[in-house]
Parts: sequence; C-alpha cells; structure tokens
Amino acid sequence: MNGAAFFDLDRTLLPGASGPVVSDALRTVGLMGDRKIPGESFVFEFFDRIGETLPSMALARTGVRFSAGWDADLVAEAGRLAAAQLVDRLQPFALHLIDEHRAAGRKVVMATTSPSTVCEPLAELLGFDGCIATKYGVTDGALDGTIDGRYVWGIGKLGAVKDWALAHDVDLEQSFAYSDSFFDQPLLGGVGHPVAVNPDPRLRAVARLRGWPITHLDVPPGVPKIAGLEPQDLLLSLSRPEFIRYAKLDISGVEHLPAEGGAIVAANHRSYFDFVAIATALAQAGRPARPLAKKELFDSPLVGPLVAAFGAIPVDRGTGSDAPLEQAAEALAAGEVVVILPQGTIPRGRQFFEPELVGKRGVAQLARMSGAPVVPIGIWGSEHVWPRSARVPAVWNLIDPPKVQVKIGPRVELERTKKSTLPDVARVMTAISAQLPPVGRKRTKPTAEELARTYPPGMTPNQPEADGTGTGGKNKTAKRQDSAPKKPAPKKATPKKSSASKQSKPKKSKKNQDKAAIKKPGKKTGKKSGKKSAKKAPKAKAGS
Repeated sequence: MNGAAFFDLDRTLLPGASGPVVSDALRTVGLMGDRKIPGESFVFEFFDRIGETLPSMALARTGVRFSAGWDADLVAEAGRLAAAQLVDRLQPFALHLIDEHRAAGRKVVMATTSPSTVCEPLAELLGFDGCIATKYGVTDGALDGTIDGRYVWGIGKLGAVKDWALAHDVDLEQSFAYSDSFFDQPLLGGVGHPVAVNPDPRLRAVARLRGWPITHLDVPPGVPKIAGLEPQDLLLSLSRPEFIRYAKLDISGVEHLPAEGGAIVAANHRSYFDFVAIATALAQAGRPARPLAKKELFDSPLVGPLVAAFGAIPVDRGTGSDAPLEQAAEALAAGEVVVILPQGTIPRGRQFFEPELVGKRGVAQLARMSGAPVVPIGIWGSEHVWPRSARVPAVWNLIDPPKVQVKIGPRVELERTKKSTLPDVARVMTAISAQLPPVGRKRTKPTAEELARTYPPGMTPNQPEADGTGTGGKNKTAKRQDSAPKKPAPKKATPKKSSASKQSKPKKSKKNQDKAAIKKPGKKTGKKSGKKSAKKAPKAKAGS
C-alpha cells in the first residue's frame, strides 16, 4: 500500500478563504442577490487573518440551510466558475509540493470542508486524484438544505479521509496531511507525516509541542513567518539608503525592475557589500531578493540560519550540480526575484581591475530553464565599503562614507535558442558593464595596496603587481602570510641488510677465492707490490 498527500483548501492551498470567489460565482448564475450579505466581507477577512473559529464554522454549517431550494445545476455551474478563478490563486509554492508527491508515487487528494460542487471541479483542474468535501443534499434537482453524509470538518474530516483511504488502498501511516487549522488536529494526528501550513496561533503551538513541521507555501521552503511576516518583509522596511550611514548609495534605474512576476537580477561582484546594495535597490521597487549564495555560508552556525531565513539558494561550487538552478527556477515560477552574480566570486589581483567581465553559464542556463527576464545591475565602489581583504565592513566611515553606485539597466535581450549558452552569457556581461561608470570600463594600473585589497584576509600577491611583474592575481601567485614554509621532504632511509639476507647470499668456493686472491692487483705498482702478491698467494693456497 502506498501513501497519499491530503491538502486542505482555504488558507493552505489558497492564501485565504475561497468564500468570496464562491459568493461572486453564485451571484453570477443568479442564485444570490447583487448585494453582499451584511458583514460578509468582515467574516471572510477575519477568517483570512485568524483562521477557523467555532462561531465561523457554526455559521458555515447554518449556511447549508440557507441554500435550500437552489437549482442543483446552477450550483454546479457556479462551482465550475469559482474553480476556474481559484486555480490561479494557489499559493506560489503549492504546485511544486504537489509535483513532489506525484513524483514519489503518492496520490494527491483535496480534503476540505468546502462544498463538493467547488472542490470537485477544482481538483479536476489541478489533476488531483480525489476530492473529499462536504456534499449538500439534493431532492428533485434542488438543494434541500441538508448534508449528504459526513460534515467534513474536525473529526468528521478524519473519518471521511479514512473512508477514502480504505476505498483506494491507501496507507495513512505513509501519508501526508497539510492544514492550517487547529480543528484539523484529528486529521494531522491520523497520518504518518503531518505538516502545519500557515498555521493559526493554536495550531502553531500544537505543532511546536508535537514536533510537527511548519511551512508556508507563499515563500520558499525553509523561510519562516511570524504573524504573516517573513524576514524579507522586515528587510524591505529597513532597506533604505538613508539607514546605511557608512555608505552613500546612489541607486538609479529602479523603473526597469518588474513590479511583479519572476525576474533574474544579474550583477557584477566587487565586494561582500554587493548583496546589501542589491537588496536595497530591489527594496525601492518593493521586491524581496532570493540570492544564490555559496554553500559555505549556510554551513556557518551564525550566518547559516540567517541566510536560509532570507530564502537564499545554496550553491555547492565545484560540483557542477544543476540543483541550485532548478531551485532558482522554481522560485522564479512562483514569482520571486532571483539574484545571481555570474562571475561566481570576487576577482582577485589584476583580474579585479580588468574592464571585461567574465561570466559563467549559470545565468544563461537559468534564463532558458525559466523563461524569466534578465535585468542587469552595475555596481561600482562597493569595495571601498567592504574590501575582500577585510573581515567586516567599514561601518565606522560615518563622516565621509564612500560612494557606491547601483545602476539598474533594461532587460537583456537573449536568444535562448542556440545550443551554446556562451553568446547569451556574453550579452548579460556586456549589459552589466554598460551600467558601470566610464572609469569602470577602462583598464587601470592598480597600486600594490589596491591589489592587496582584492585578496582574502591574510593573503597577498606573491610578488607586487603594480610594476607589471605579477601574473594577474591568479590563485597560484598568492600565499598565506601566516603560513609556515614548507619543510623539505625527509630522505628515505636505506634499509639495512639483515643477517638473514647476508646468509642467503651465495658464497664463493675456496677455489674461486684463491683465484681472486692471485689475480687481484695491489694498490701500488712495481716489483715490491708484485712480491707481496706472490707471497700472499702461496699462503692462501696453503690454507686450502
């Protein structure tokens, strides 16, 4: 038996109540008057903010009686009209979650208190495998003001889910359930994998106590929300140039940023301060940024949780994995702004001062995967706020802070069709360069001090490059100042011959020894030497 994924509708798959859309559809087909019911808007708004309450659910159940006499066909038509509108209002990251369950081989089912006349056409549009919803009684082609079967709420929802699981051979222990409501505790506790989605205050407390995961489908996975706000919302309110007193931010071209929908922001990389500059620029358009950042930042016990909370996307450099691009494409599909620095890292040494920007293929590949527009940003002067050689930004520069230019350009026209991504990468880098001031597009001769500022703390060029004798800031030309010199490799000791090896060496016969003694010349030449040899020879022979 396989598991399934059961999704609540209001405030789970949808950001709020489906009621306003359903009411408008009923008015469209002529089942409700043109005027809204007094207090209707307040009830729906209260539900969106607080969630289900006992009074609101009692009112909903009483509303079943109010529908008595409605033509069943018109009700079904209103349900189809409402479903056609609701399908476009799903939470941004809901479809990705649904696709993950499908890929894992699980059935996807909607389980909601809403009437089946809305749930069934919506489930069909979304490609769900089933719909568990409240059914209204019908007599002689008209609603009779009763409920046919279970009222799918609270313990009744768990019962309806159990009935469906039994009929479709689904194991609830292997199943997932997603809901926002405190009153869905029976369902959440009845499956093996409960998840609280955008939970109301009481369900949040229960989820904390019981160790249930808490998620929000309107933000990237892992981004927390409190009272409906995520960390990016706080960042947007604080990201104002006048609040950053240690840098003079000159931001222009904000009109080129799309007001809504997914977009790729591509910028050059000169400093760790670049992310602050970009986020501040995007905040002027009210757009939060989801940057691609190196995985090492996520591994840090202090910085990691903060980076993840802001919805950054980890990049494990050097692996060649497309996982970060796939995650970025999902964020773009959800209408997010993704920030990518095509250079990959801050250039070192002489390369930092080269006017030609060199980018990697990721930006073009992401543009092809997502179809999102690419907006270039040119940054200049950020290295004076936080050079690569410093561990922290120069926040003490309050009297005469350095100027940082952030210029946003029009979207880049890409081909997106050729097999090679190199032409599109070149177009993006050219567009970024076009946003830099004239001095940023000229080759300059850096001083030794300027070169040193392009290296991480404790690392300097092996040879000063200001006189042109360096090799352009490549990694191999740099060395750690605090690193000890390499010790010479120890010489390999010559192994001593063992006594056994000596014994195993074949001995010369006595006859051969005698011949060697006779033939072996002395160290000195002459008769004296010859006499000594002659004397020794008989002696050696006598010993035989």
